[in-house]
Amino acid sequence: MTSDLTAAPPARRRRPPIGTALTYLSLVAASVVVLLPLVVVFLMSLKTSEEATEGGALSLPGNWLNFDNYVTAFTDGNMLSAFGNTAFILFFSIGGTVLIGSMTAYAIDRFDFRAKKTVMALFLVATLVPGVTTQVATFQVINSFGLVDTRWAPILLYMGTDIVSIYIFLQFIRGIPTSLDEAARLDGANAFTIYRKIIFPLLKPAIATVVIIKGITTYNDFYIPFLYMHSEDLGTISTALFRFKGPFGAHWEAISAGAILVIVPTLVVFLLLQRWIYNGFAQGATK
Repeated sequence: MTSDLTAAPPARRRRPPIGTALTYLSLVAASVVVLLPLVVVFLMSLKTSEEATEGGALSLPGNWLNFDNYVTAFTDGNMLSAFGNTAFILFFSIGGTVLIGSMTAYAIDRFDFRAKKTVMALFLVATLVPGVTTQVATFQVINSFGLVDTRWAPILLYMGTDIVSIYIFLQFIRGIPTSLDEAARLDGANAFTIYRKIIFPLLKPAIATVVIIKGITTYNDFYIPFLYMHSEDLGTISTALFRFKGPFGAHWEAISAGAILVIVPTLVVFLLLQRWIYNGFAQGATK
């Protein structure tokens, strides 16, 4: 009896602080805002025309294995050709971005020249100028080269390295000891050999980060392919989906299936390689 009386009272469960509750609430709200449109599009892609017309946005399809809309979107929307054109543009534009961006960052960090600060300032100024204001001049330049309505027009424009890619490469190069360069120079290596055999192999995390960011941006872009590639056989994923909307403007179930076909590749790539993005930015910020 004494042991029962002297037993310690049960510990009260601590309530989470208000800050933690608000944090989880904001995360849940943000997840709903992001995922709700995707859920609506996915449900719509599995419905028939009657279900899409009569049911609500969140109503469930009668047959969860109804893939007729996906077949229609893939065949009538020329998705196979669009995926091929998009892959071709991605390969050359991302390769050019990595090569030009890494070389630019290497030159800025490893070489001292009078216009060094001016070059960096010009890169920053270029990012502040709205791209729409220069489109007329850019179109005239591309047209003078005879590249309009070819796949090389967007490749040439995407290959122009942005300041974000240069910044990512620059942060990693600054973390590479200059003693490696000096040792290579003592062995008779020139600047290009140092870049090719020492600097570039050590930039793998930065290259992965730039490839993912640039690839997703290029994959999702609509304006440049639509402006510079007029032929339907040169359509990319974004322009093919836009043209597919024309004959199927009232059939939201078919359009939703086409949207899912466009979303799936980027979603899978991001889920598989997201750690490279986070690690690349984290390592670049601490160097």
